[in-house]
Amino acid sequence: MNDHTTNPWLPITLRLAGARVLVVGGGEVAARKVRLLLKAAPCIEIVALELNAELGALVEQGAITVSGTAFDAGLVQGCRLVIAATDDREFNRRIAAAADAANVPVNVVDDPAPSSFITPALVERAPLWVAISSGGAAPVLARRLRERIEALLPAGYGRLAAFMERHRPGVKALAVEQRRALWEQFLDGPGPERLLVGDEAAAAIELESLIQGEPARGEVYLVGAGPGDPDLLTFRALRLMQQADVVLFDRLVSPAIMELVRRDAERIFVGKKRNQHTVPQDEINSELVRLALAGKRVLRLKGGDPFIFGRGGEEIAELSGHGIAFQVVPGITAASGCAAYAGIPLTHRDYAQSCIFVTGHARADGTLNLHWDQLARPGQTVVFYMGVVTLPRVCAELMAHGLPADWPIALVEDGTQPTQRVVIGTLADLPAKVAAAASSGASLVIVGEVVRLREQLGWFQPRSTT
Repeated sequence: MNDHTTNPWLPITLRLAGARVLVVGGGEVAARKVRLLLKAAPCIEIVALELNAELGALVEQGAITVSGTAFDAGLVQGCRLVIAATDDREFNRRIAAAADAANVPVNVVDDPAPSSFITPALVERAPLWVAISSGGAAPVLARRLRERIEALLPAGYGRLAAFMERHRPGVKALAVEQRRALWEQFLDGPGPERLLVGDEAAAAIELESLIQGEPARGEVYLVGAGPGDPDLLTFRALRLMQQADVVLFDRLVSPAIMELVRRDAERIFVGKKRNQHTVPQDEINSELVRLALAGKRVLRLKGGDPFIFGRGGEEIAELSGHGIAFQVVPGITAASGCAAYAGIPLTHRDYAQSCIFVTGHARADGTLNLHWDQLARPGQTVVFYMGVVTLPRVCAELMAHGLPADWPIALVEDGTQPTQRVVIGTLADLPAKVAAAASSGASLVIVGEVVRLREQLGWFQPRSTT
Protein backbone atom coordinates (compact mmCIF):
# COMPACT_ATOMS: atom_id res chain seq x y z
CA MET A 1 0.00 0.00 0.00
CA ASN A 2 1.36 3.42 -0.94
CA ASP A 3 -0.01 6.27 1.18
CA HIS A 4 1.40 9.39 2.81
CA THR A 5 3.47 7.29 5.26
CA THR A 6 5.14 4.95 2.74
CA ASN A 7 7.29 5.54 -0.31
CA PRO A 8 8.67 2.87 -2.64
CA TRP A 9 11.71 5.03 -3.43
CA LEU A 10 14.62 5.40 -1.02
CA PRO A 11 16.93 8.37 -1.70
CA ILE A 12 20.58 7.26 -1.72
CA THR A 13 23.87 8.48 -3.14
CA LEU A 14 25.96 6.11 -5.21
CA ARG A 15 29.72 6.05 -5.85
CA LEU A 16 30.26 5.93 -9.61
CA ALA A 17 33.90 7.01 -10.00
CA GLY A 18 35.55 4.55 -12.37
CA ALA A 19 32.46 2.31 -12.60
CA ARG A 20 30.92 1.15 -15.90
CA VAL A 21 27.68 2.90 -16.79
CA LEU A 22 25.76 1.96 -19.94
CA VAL A 23 23.61 4.55 -21.70
CA VAL A 24 21.39 3.37 -24.55
CA GLY A 25 20.36 6.22 -26.84
CA GLY A 26 22.11 8.96 -28.77
CA GLY A 27 19.78 11.95 -28.72
CA GLU A 28 19.18 14.95 -26.47
CA VAL A 29 17.60 12.85 -23.69
CA ALA A 30 20.67 10.63 -23.53
CA ALA A 31 22.96 13.67 -23.68
CA ARG A 32 21.16 15.20 -20.72
CA LYS A 33 21.78 12.06 -18.66
CA VAL A 34 25.40 11.88 -19.73
CA ARG A 35 25.99 15.49 -18.65
CA LEU A 36 24.81 14.59 -15.16
CA LEU A 37 26.70 11.29 -14.99
CA LEU A 38 30.00 12.87 -15.99
CA LYS A 39 30.01 14.83 -12.72
CA ALA A 40 30.59 11.52 -10.88
CA ALA A 41 33.45 10.41 -13.21
CA PRO A 42 32.21 6.96 -14.26
CA CYS A 43 33.30 5.09 -17.39
CA ILE A 44 30.35 5.79 -19.68
CA GLU A 45 29.60 3.53 -22.63
CA ILE A 46 27.06 4.54 -25.28
CA VAL A 47 24.97 2.29 -27.51
CA ALA A 48 23.16 4.12 -30.33
CA LEU A 49 22.56 4.04 -34.06
CA GLU A 50 23.80 7.62 -34.25
CA LEU A 51 24.95 10.31 -31.83
CA ASN A 52 23.93 13.93 -31.66
CA ALA A 53 26.60 16.62 -31.91
CA GLU A 54 27.16 16.89 -28.15
CA LEU A 55 27.66 13.16 -27.62
CA GLY A 56 29.80 12.93 -30.73
CA ALA A 57 32.08 15.63 -29.36
CA LEU A 58 32.38 13.80 -26.03
CA VAL A 59 33.41 10.63 -27.86
CA GLU A 60 36.09 12.57 -29.79
CA GLN A 61 37.36 14.03 -26.50
CA GLY A 62 37.59 10.57 -24.96
CA ALA A 63 35.10 11.43 -22.22
CA ILE A 64 32.79 8.56 -23.24
CA THR A 65 33.12 5.50 -25.47
CA VAL A 66 30.84 3.79 -28.00
CA SER A 67 30.02 0.12 -27.40
CA GLY A 68 28.11 -0.42 -30.61
CA THR A 69 25.03 0.56 -32.56
CA ALA A 70 22.73 -2.25 -31.37
CA PHE A 71 21.82 -3.17 -27.81
CA ASP A 72 22.66 -6.65 -26.57
CA ALA A 73 21.61 -7.96 -23.16
CA GLY A 74 25.17 -9.08 -22.49
CA LEU A 75 26.31 -5.45 -22.39
CA VAL A 76 24.70 -4.89 -18.98
CA GLN A 77 26.95 -7.46 -17.29
CA GLY A 78 29.43 -5.75 -14.98
CA CYS A 79 27.70 -2.36 -15.14
CA ARG A 80 27.01 -0.29 -12.04
CA LEU A 81 24.03 1.42 -13.74
CA VAL A 82 22.07 1.28 -16.98
CA ILE A 83 20.17 4.20 -18.53
CA ALA A 84 17.53 3.54 -21.20
CA ALA A 85 17.15 6.83 -23.08
CA THR A 86 15.79 6.06 -26.53
CA ASP A 87 12.53 7.42 -27.98
CA ASP A 88 11.05 3.89 -28.20
CA ARG A 89 9.04 3.11 -25.05
CA GLU A 90 8.86 -0.65 -25.62
CA PHE A 91 12.55 -0.89 -26.51
CA ASN A 92 13.41 0.99 -23.31
CA ARG A 93 11.37 -1.53 -21.32
CA ARG A 94 13.23 -4.45 -22.93
CA ILE A 95 16.50 -2.82 -21.86
CA ALA A 96 15.12 -2.49 -18.33
CA ALA A 97 14.12 -6.16 -18.26
CA ALA A 98 17.63 -7.20 -19.28
CA ALA A 99 19.17 -5.05 -16.56
CA ASP A 100 16.75 -6.40 -13.94
CA ALA A 101 17.62 -9.96 -14.94
CA ALA A 102 21.30 -9.15 -14.32
CA ASN A 103 20.51 -7.35 -11.01
CA VAL A 104 21.84 -4.07 -12.39
CA PRO A 105 19.98 -0.88 -11.40
CA VAL A 106 18.26 0.68 -14.41
CA ASN A 107 16.58 4.00 -15.12
CA VAL A 108 14.11 4.36 -17.98
CA VAL A 109 13.86 8.05 -18.75
CA ASP A 110 10.38 9.47 -18.10
CA ASP A 111 9.00 6.01 -17.27
CA PRO A 112 9.20 5.16 -13.53
CA ALA A 113 7.30 1.86 -13.72
CA PRO A 114 10.09 -0.30 -15.21
CA SER A 115 12.85 1.69 -13.48
CA SER A 116 14.66 0.38 -10.40
CA PHE A 117 16.03 3.86 -9.70
CA ILE A 118 15.04 7.39 -10.67
CA THR A 119 17.05 10.59 -10.88
CA PRO A 120 15.85 13.36 -8.58
CA ALA A 121 15.92 17.08 -9.32
CA LEU A 122 19.38 18.11 -8.17
CA VAL A 123 21.02 21.23 -6.81
CA GLU A 124 24.78 20.90 -7.12
CA ARG A 125 27.23 22.65 -4.83
CA ALA A 126 29.95 19.99 -5.09
CA PRO A 127 30.77 18.20 -2.90
CA LEU A 128 27.36 19.19 -1.50
CA TRP A 129 24.22 17.98 -3.27
CA VAL A 130 20.55 18.60 -2.58
CA ALA A 131 18.12 16.14 -4.15
CA ILE A 132 14.35 16.63 -4.47
CA SER A 133 12.22 13.72 -5.59
CA SER A 134 8.50 13.06 -5.77
CA GLY A 135 9.01 9.43 -6.72
CA GLY A 136 7.82 10.27 -10.21
CA ALA A 137 4.47 11.51 -8.92
CA ALA A 138 5.03 15.23 -9.54
CA PRO A 139 8.32 15.89 -11.37
CA VAL A 140 7.33 19.47 -12.29
CA LEU A 141 6.80 20.26 -8.60
CA ALA A 142 10.20 18.76 -7.77
CA ARG A 143 11.84 20.93 -10.45
CA ARG A 144 10.06 24.01 -9.13
CA LEU A 145 11.37 23.32 -5.62
CA ARG A 146 14.84 22.85 -7.06
CA GLU A 147 14.61 26.29 -8.69
CA ARG A 148 13.73 27.86 -5.37
CA ILE A 149 16.57 26.14 -3.55
CA GLU A 150 18.99 27.14 -6.33
CA ALA A 151 18.05 30.76 -5.68
CA LEU A 152 18.54 30.50 -1.92
CA LEU A 153 21.66 28.31 -1.70
CA PRO A 154 24.86 30.30 -2.35
CA ALA A 155 27.12 28.97 -5.08
CA GLY A 156 30.03 28.98 -2.61
CA TYR A 157 28.48 26.39 -0.29
CA GLY A 158 30.52 23.74 -2.06
CA ARG A 159 33.68 25.50 -0.87
CA LEU A 160 32.27 25.48 2.65
CA ALA A 161 31.62 21.74 2.57
CA ALA A 162 35.09 21.05 1.13
CA PHE A 163 36.69 23.27 3.80
CA MET A 164 34.93 21.39 6.60
CA GLU A 165 36.05 18.07 5.12
CA ARG A 166 39.69 19.21 4.97
CA HIS A 167 39.63 20.44 8.56
CA ARG A 168 37.87 17.45 10.12
CA PRO A 169 41.18 15.87 11.28
CA GLY A 170 41.99 18.97 13.33
CA VAL A 171 38.65 18.74 15.12
CA LYS A 172 38.63 14.98 15.71
CA ALA A 173 40.69 15.31 18.89
CA LEU A 174 37.60 16.74 20.58
CA ALA A 175 34.81 14.63 22.04
CA VAL A 176 31.85 13.95 19.76
CA GLU A 177 29.55 16.46 21.47
CA GLN A 178 32.29 19.09 21.50
CA ARG A 179 32.87 18.55 17.78
CA ARG A 180 29.23 19.06 16.98
CA ALA A 181 29.05 22.19 19.12
CA LEU A 182 32.23 23.59 17.56
CA TRP A 183 31.01 23.11 14.00
CA GLU A 184 27.67 24.69 14.87
CA GLN A 185 29.48 27.63 16.42
CA PHE A 186 31.67 27.93 13.33
CA LEU A 187 28.67 27.86 10.99
CA ASP A 188 26.95 30.54 13.08
CA GLY A 189 30.00 32.80 13.01
CA PRO A 190 31.79 34.82 10.33
CA GLY A 191 33.89 31.88 9.07
CA PRO A 192 31.42 30.67 6.40
CA GLU A 193 30.98 34.18 5.06
CA ARG A 194 34.75 34.50 4.74
CA LEU A 195 34.72 31.34 2.63
CA LEU A 196 31.82 32.51 0.49
CA VAL A 197 33.79 35.60 -0.51
CA GLY A 198 36.89 33.49 -1.23
CA ASP A 199 38.99 34.19 1.89
CA GLU A 200 39.85 30.67 3.08
CA ALA A 201 42.77 31.86 5.22
CA ALA A 202 40.44 34.06 7.32
CA ALA A 203 38.00 31.16 7.69
CA ALA A 204 40.81 28.91 8.91
CA ILE A 205 41.78 31.53 11.50
CA GLU A 206 38.18 31.67 12.70
CA LEU A 207 38.04 27.89 13.06
CA GLU A 208 41.36 27.71 14.89
CA SER A 209 40.28 30.40 17.34
CA LEU A 210 37.19 28.34 18.18
CA ILE A 211 39.30 25.20 18.66
CA GLN A 212 41.48 27.16 21.06
CA GLY A 213 38.40 28.26 23.00
CA GLU A 214 38.58 31.93 22.07
CA PRO A 215 35.31 33.93 22.01
CA ALA A 216 33.43 34.21 18.73
CA ARG A 217 34.36 37.14 16.50
CA GLY A 218 31.87 39.54 15.03
CA GLU A 219 31.44 40.71 11.46
CA VAL A 220 29.65 43.56 9.70
CA TYR A 221 27.58 43.18 6.53
CA LEU A 222 27.24 46.45 4.64
CA VAL A 223 24.22 45.71 2.44
CA GLY A 224 22.50 47.80 -0.20
CA ALA A 225 18.75 47.37 0.11
CA GLY A 226 17.99 48.94 -3.27
CA PRO A 227 15.39 51.64 -3.93
CA GLY A 228 12.47 50.01 -2.12
CA ASP A 229 10.99 47.04 -3.96
CA PRO A 230 12.06 43.90 -2.02
CA ASP A 231 12.10 41.88 -5.24
CA LEU A 232 15.17 43.89 -6.28
CA LEU A 233 17.32 42.58 -3.41
CA THR A 234 20.25 40.36 -4.33
CA PHE A 235 20.37 36.75 -3.16
CA ARG A 236 23.36 37.54 -0.97
CA ALA A 237 21.62 40.51 0.61
CA LEU A 238 18.63 38.35 1.54
CA ARG A 239 20.84 35.63 3.00
CA LEU A 240 22.73 38.05 5.21
CA MET A 241 19.51 39.74 6.30
CA GLN A 242 18.28 36.35 7.49
CA GLN A 243 21.33 35.54 9.61
CA ALA A 244 22.26 38.87 11.25
CA ASP A 245 22.01 39.28 15.02
CA VAL A 246 21.43 43.03 14.89
CA VAL A 247 20.53 45.47 12.11
CA LEU A 248 21.20 49.20 11.82
CA PHE A 249 18.91 50.60 9.14
CA ASP A 250 18.19 53.88 7.36
CA ARG A 251 14.98 55.79 6.74
CA LEU A 252 15.21 54.87 3.06
CA VAL A 253 14.90 51.14 3.78
CA SER A 254 11.26 50.30 3.05
CA PRO A 255 9.03 48.45 5.57
CA ALA A 256 8.60 45.63 3.04
CA ILE A 257 12.36 45.05 3.06
CA MET A 258 12.55 45.20 6.85
CA GLU A 259 9.98 42.40 6.94
CA LEU A 260 12.62 40.13 5.40
CA VAL A 261 15.14 40.71 8.18
CA ARG A 262 15.54 37.86 10.66
CA ARG A 263 12.60 38.07 13.06
CA ASP A 264 14.54 37.95 16.30
CA ALA A 265 17.30 40.34 15.21
CA GLU A 266 17.72 43.50 17.26
CA ARG A 267 16.71 46.57 15.22
CA ILE A 268 18.39 49.95 15.61
CA PHE A 269 17.08 52.90 13.56
CA VAL A 270 19.85 55.29 12.52
CA GLY A 271 18.04 57.03 9.67
CA LYS A 272 18.39 60.64 8.70
CA LYS A 273 15.71 63.02 7.48
CA ARG A 274 16.00 66.47 6.00
CA ASN A 275 18.09 68.44 8.49
CA GLN A 276 17.24 65.88 11.22
CA HIS A 277 20.14 63.59 12.02
CA THR A 278 18.75 60.92 14.32
CA VAL A 279 22.24 59.48 14.89
CA PRO A 280 25.42 61.32 13.80
CA GLN A 281 27.61 59.36 11.40
CA ASP A 282 30.48 59.11 13.91
CA GLU A 283 28.13 57.44 16.39
CA ILE A 284 26.94 54.99 13.73
CA ASN A 285 30.55 54.07 13.00
CA SER A 286 31.27 53.58 16.71
CA GLU A 287 28.16 51.43 17.19
CA LEU A 288 29.17 49.15 14.33
CA VAL A 289 32.57 48.67 15.93
CA ARG A 290 31.13 48.07 19.41
CA LEU A 291 28.63 45.45 18.25
CA ALA A 292 31.16 43.59 16.11
CA LEU A 293 33.72 43.50 18.94
CA ALA A 294 30.98 41.98 21.10
CA GLY A 295 30.84 39.05 18.66
CA LYS A 296 27.65 40.10 16.85
CA ARG A 297 26.86 39.58 13.20
CA VAL A 298 25.90 43.14 12.34
CA LEU A 299 23.81 44.10 9.32
CA ARG A 300 24.22 47.69 8.18
CA LEU A 301 21.25 48.02 5.85
CA LYS A 302 21.22 51.03 3.53
CA GLY A 303 18.75 52.25 0.95
CA GLY A 304 20.10 52.04 -2.59
CA ASP A 305 23.79 51.19 -2.86
CA PRO A 306 26.19 51.65 0.08
CA PHE A 307 28.87 53.34 -2.02
CA ILE A 308 26.71 55.79 -3.98
CA PHE A 309 25.96 58.72 -1.65
CA GLY A 310 25.58 56.15 1.14
CA ARG A 311 28.71 56.93 3.22
CA GLY A 312 29.56 53.25 3.20
CA GLY A 313 33.20 54.02 2.56
CA GLU A 314 33.44 55.93 5.85
CA GLU A 315 31.90 53.06 7.76
CA ILE A 316 34.16 50.31 6.43
CA ALA A 317 37.22 52.55 6.88
CA GLU A 318 36.35 52.65 10.58
CA LEU A 319 35.86 48.88 10.68
CA SER A 320 39.13 48.27 8.86
CA GLY A 321 40.95 50.47 11.36
CA HIS A 322 39.76 48.22 14.18
CA GLY A 323 40.57 44.97 12.34
CA ILE A 324 36.91 43.97 12.06
CA ALA A 325 35.86 41.63 9.26
CA PHE A 326 33.28 43.06 6.89
CA GLN A 327 31.80 42.54 3.47
CA VAL A 328 29.97 44.85 1.11
CA VAL A 329 26.91 43.79 -0.87
CA PRO A 330 26.01 46.23 -3.66
CA GLY A 331 22.42 47.28 -4.13
CA ILE A 332 20.52 48.81 -7.03
CA THR A 333 21.11 52.52 -6.63
CA ALA A 334 18.11 54.85 -6.62
CA ALA A 335 19.01 56.42 -9.96
CA SER A 336 18.93 53.10 -11.77
CA GLY A 337 15.92 51.60 -9.98
CA CYS A 338 13.72 54.69 -9.94
CA ALA A 339 14.49 55.58 -13.55
CA ALA A 340 13.69 52.03 -14.69
CA TYR A 341 10.34 51.98 -12.85
CA ALA A 342 9.55 55.47 -14.15
CA GLY A 343 10.14 54.39 -17.76
CA ILE A 344 13.07 56.80 -18.19
CA PRO A 345 16.14 55.11 -19.72
CA LEU A 346 19.06 57.12 -18.38
CA THR A 347 21.31 56.59 -21.40
CA HIS A 348 19.05 56.18 -24.42
CA ARG A 349 21.51 56.68 -27.25
CA ASP A 350 19.30 59.12 -29.15
CA TYR A 351 19.33 61.54 -26.21
CA ALA A 352 22.20 60.91 -23.81
CA GLN A 353 25.75 59.68 -24.24
CA SER A 354 26.59 60.01 -20.55
CA CYS A 355 24.92 60.04 -17.15
CA ILE A 356 26.04 61.98 -14.07
CA PHE A 357 25.03 61.30 -10.47
CA VAL A 358 25.09 64.40 -8.27
CA THR A 359 24.10 65.07 -4.68
CA GLY A 360 21.57 67.88 -4.42
CA HIS A 361 21.97 68.05 -0.67
CA ALA A 362 22.86 71.56 0.46
CA ARG A 363 25.65 72.17 2.95
CA ALA A 364 24.97 73.37 6.48
CA ASP A 365 25.32 76.98 5.36
CA GLY A 366 22.73 76.46 2.60
CA THR A 367 25.20 76.55 -0.30
CA LEU A 368 25.04 74.16 -3.23
CA ASN A 369 28.43 74.40 -4.89
CA LEU A 370 28.34 72.27 -8.03
CA HIS A 371 30.05 72.47 -11.42
CA TRP A 372 26.97 73.95 -13.06
CA ASP A 373 28.69 74.64 -16.37
CA GLN A 374 29.41 70.89 -16.71
CA LEU A 375 25.90 69.87 -15.64
CA ALA A 376 24.04 72.28 -17.92
CA ARG A 377 24.89 70.53 -21.17
CA PRO A 378 22.80 68.70 -23.77
CA GLY A 379 23.53 65.08 -24.67
CA GLN A 380 23.64 63.87 -21.09
CA THR A 381 21.41 62.91 -18.18
CA VAL A 382 21.92 64.34 -14.70
CA VAL A 383 20.43 62.66 -11.64
CA PHE A 384 20.20 64.64 -8.41
CA TYR A 385 20.03 62.65 -5.19
CA MET A 386 18.42 64.39 -2.21
CA GLY A 387 17.40 67.26 -4.45
CA VAL A 388 13.81 68.01 -3.45
CA VAL A 389 14.54 70.85 -1.04
CA THR A 390 17.05 72.45 -3.40
CA LEU A 391 14.97 71.85 -6.55
CA PRO A 392 14.21 75.55 -7.23
CA ARG A 393 17.90 76.35 -6.92
CA VAL A 394 18.88 73.44 -9.18
CA CYS A 395 16.45 74.50 -11.92
CA ALA A 396 17.50 78.17 -11.69
CA GLU A 397 21.21 77.35 -11.92
CA LEU A 398 20.79 75.01 -14.88
CA MET A 399 18.85 77.67 -16.78
CA ALA A 400 21.37 80.35 -15.79
CA HIS A 401 24.16 78.20 -17.22
CA GLY A 402 22.58 77.64 -20.61
CA LEU A 403 19.83 75.04 -20.56
CA PRO A 404 16.47 76.27 -21.96
CA ALA A 405 13.48 76.84 -19.71
CA ASP A 406 11.56 74.02 -21.43
CA TRP A 407 14.31 71.45 -20.75
CA PRO A 408 12.68 68.17 -19.53
CA ILE A 409 12.97 67.23 -15.87
CA ALA A 410 11.23 64.69 -13.65
CA LEU A 411 10.89 64.01 -9.95
CA VAL A 412 10.41 60.38 -8.87
CA GLU A 413 9.00 59.91 -5.37
CA ASP A 414 9.06 56.53 -3.58
CA GLY A 415 10.51 54.93 -6.68
CA THR A 416 9.82 51.19 -7.28
CA GLN A 417 7.28 51.08 -4.44
CA PRO A 418 3.47 50.88 -4.55
CA THR A 419 3.37 54.56 -3.59
CA GLN A 420 5.61 55.65 -6.47
CA ARG A 421 4.70 58.98 -8.02
CA VAL A 422 6.33 60.66 -11.03
CA VAL A 423 6.03 64.39 -11.62
CA ILE A 424 7.06 65.51 -15.12
CA GLY A 425 7.81 69.10 -16.04
CA THR A 426 10.38 71.56 -17.30
CA LEU A 427 13.09 73.53 -15.57
CA ALA A 428 10.68 76.46 -15.52
CA ASP A 429 7.64 74.79 -14.00
CA LEU A 430 8.68 71.65 -12.08
CA PRO A 431 9.34 73.39 -8.71
CA ALA A 432 5.77 74.70 -8.67
CA LYS A 433 4.36 71.31 -9.70
CA VAL A 434 6.29 69.54 -6.94
CA ALA A 435 5.13 72.08 -4.37
CA ALA A 436 1.53 71.57 -5.48
CA ALA A 437 1.93 67.80 -5.31
CA ALA A 438 3.14 68.09 -1.70
CA SER A 439 5.96 65.60 -2.19
CA SER A 440 7.02 64.09 1.12
CA GLY A 441 8.57 60.71 0.27
CA ALA A 442 12.11 59.84 -0.71
CA SER A 443 12.69 61.46 -4.10
CA LEU A 444 15.27 62.05 -6.76
CA VAL A 445 15.37 64.34 -9.79
CA ILE A 446 16.22 63.36 -13.37
CA VAL A 447 17.24 66.08 -15.83
CA GLY A 448 17.62 65.51 -19.56
CA GLU A 449 15.88 64.76 -22.82
CA VAL A 450 15.45 61.11 -21.82
CA VAL A 451 12.56 62.32 -19.66
CA ARG A 452 10.56 62.78 -22.88
CA LEU A 453 10.43 58.98 -23.21
CA ARG A 454 8.40 58.64 -20.03
CA GLU A 455 5.09 59.08 -21.86
CA GLN A 456 5.92 56.25 -24.27
CA LEU A 457 7.83 53.87 -21.98
CA GLY A 458 6.15 54.31 -18.60
CA TRP A 459 5.05 50.83 -17.50
CA PHE A 460 4.81 50.96 -13.71
CA GLN A 461 1.65 52.91 -12.80
CA PRO A 462 0.78 52.33 -9.14
CA ARG A 463 -0.58 55.81 -8.59
CA SER A 464 -1.75 58.80 -10.62
CA THR A 465 1.02 60.59 -12.50
CA THR A 466 1.23 64.34 -12.94
